[in-house]
Amino acid sequence: MTTPPLIEQIAERVERLLVRHEELQRTNDLLAQQIQALTQERDSLQSRLHAARARVDALIDRLPTGAGAGVARTQNPHGGSDSPSEGDAA
Repeated sequence: MTTPPLIEQIAERVERLLVRHEELQRTNDLLAQQIQALTQERDSLQSRLHAARARVDALIDRLPTGAGAGVARTQNPHGGSDSPSEGDAA
């Protein structure tokens, strides 16, 4: 059995490379679409989180403060409020 001429081997290799290139392009396009969808989802979730934080902050601001309330808020290290703690009742 004889080997095909070099030009035919090169042509076959080029054809395989072209098919592989097209497959990779399709895969890349799908991945780009997924990135776009996930980016939009992330942005939406960040917006919802911001709105929820604003609502929580507004509710916290409506809580009674001062010595008459008997409850004081403590700051947690992440910038939010922890649950209320007992005030000085002695």
